[in-house]
Amino acid sequence: MRSRFPAVVDEVTARLTAGVVLLAVLLMLALQQWWVFLPLAADFTLRATLGPRVSPLARVVSRWVRPRVPALPHPTAGTPKRFAAAVGAVLTGLASVLWLLHLATGAAWLGTAVLVVAVVMAVFPALEALAGLCVGCVVFGWLMRAGVVPEDVCLECADITSRLRAPGATT
Repeated sequence: MRSRFPAVVDEVTARLTAGVVLLAVLLMLALQQWWVFLPLAADFTLRATLGPRVSPLARVVSRWVRPRVPALPHPTAGTPKRFAAAVGAVLTGLASVLWLLHLATGAAWLGTAVLVVAVVMAVFPALEALAGLCVGCVVFGWLMRAGVVPEDVCLECADITSRLRAPGATT
């Protein structure tokens, strides 16, 4: 099935979604309920592969949270956000596997590894939700500049000059 991830997304909605992920991870950390990684991994995977319209978390934010936030839409490239969702899917999937292995074996290092991933999964969405810094998007940009990701993958990303000029400014 082809991805339905939009070429352009609302940055405000993405930040709100990151905020909900952050809250879930903080609760998970406080209560040490590592099973929460399983639904988060499924949601990130759905979002990265099929787009935000099939992600239960993104749908809840779009329907119930975003309408209550008075900020104007702020369009941004969707491809880096998709990459960021894929990073989230990998990290939460890894944490899920580590947690299940920890349950099966009782190995302390596996529990520590789950905690490390949980901290990373708190820091990344906190940076996006609170500071507007999408770590996955930054890495995506680095990969584009390094030539690992071809420019035609994200034409909006490749031509940022229109976003660098002040409105009404001429070159």
